[in-house]
Amino acid sequence: MEVAQPRDLEQHLRLAKRSRGELCRQKRIFNARSRLLGGDTEAWDFQVHDQKIKEATEKARHETFAAEMRQNDKIMCMLEGRERRDKKSLCKAISDFQQTFQKPETRREFDLSDPLALRKDLPARQSDNDIRNTVSGMQRFMGEDLNFHERKRFQEEQNREWASQQQREQERARAAQRRAEDLYFKTRLQFDETAKHLQNLESATRKAVCAAVKEFNKNQATESVERKTREKKQEEEDNLAEISNLLRGDLLSENPQPAASSLGPHRVVPDRWKGMTREQLEHIRLVQKQQIQEKLRLQEEERQRDMEWDRQRVQTARSTLLTERQRQRGQRDLRRALDCANLSLAREQRLQKKHMEEVCTNQPTEGYFAQFNTRSR
Repeated sequence: MEVAQPRDLEQHLRLAKRSRGELCRQKRIFNARSRLLGGDTEAWDFQVHDQKIKEATEKARHETFAAEMRQNDKIMCMLEGRERRDKKSLCKAISDFQQTFQKPETRREFDLSDPLALRKDLPARQSDNDIRNTVSGMQRFMGEDLNFHERKRFQEEQNREWASQQQREQERARAAQRRAEDLYFKTRLQFDETAKHLQNLESATRKAVCAAVKEFNKNQATESVERKTREKKQEEEDNLAEISNLLRGDLLSENPQPAASSLGPHRVVPDRWKGMTREQLEHIRLVQKQQIQEKLRLQEEERQRDMEWDRQRVQTARSTLLTERQRQRGQRDLRRALDCANLSLAREQRLQKKHMEEVCTNQPTEGYFAQFNTRSR
């Protein structure tokens, strides 16, 4: 039985470590999904954060546009409703005017479609000189027109009457059109006056409510001032009574020594202490003013710091956006160059493959390809 030497063990350990490292390297290199070396995760996270910010900004902008579109739609619906109401009022006014002033029996052609035309019509013949006797009636013959001048004068008068009647009808139509237009404008003006009156009423009501609220607040303030005055007066009277009682009492003493406590100079006896001196009160007020000024100074510094942070944030976002655009342009140019290189490389590979197919007639077997990629180096 052979005994393992320390040198053999060290050599075996080195071989095992090398084999393990080789396996880990093969897993890392042969795996296409995890073969990413030198990736900047912080830059990727920063880009993802910027992308989320841009998406949120774009979403807010779209929501603002949507709100404006909804507002414009509401205004358009109100205007369309008002236009429909105006058209409806105009159509109703025209219909009333036609029913009142343009009845069928007032038309010149009404006698052609009058249902009572036969009852109103004259008899077929009244006398030998009836002007309605036609040639086919065999009542008059050619050459016997004795009433030519009267008939001609009557026709001329009839033509003049028809012309004047047509002029009167045209004047009536134009007058009716003008009345309809005046009625429409008056209706529009009445609607506008009504809207203006309602708006004035609303404004007057709002002013009256504001005045009432103001008067109520003024009364409340007056009552509060009077109540405070009474309370202050009552308090002054109570204070005067208390001062008078203390002045007449036995416990009052001008010497502050009786109020000093034996426990220390900063301690006092409560039942003998008269209160702080004027100097102590002035010191307290001075400290309070200093604290107020310090607080205002800190608030101003914080505001300036916030403004500086906002400016730096906007500048950083702008520079990031410019960097991102420059990076995209660089990637686009790199992609174009890579596509051109791949195209030329593919062309060369096709030529080389064609040349190898012409030169090499032996086809490689699977054993030939199996000997590659067995190690990571």
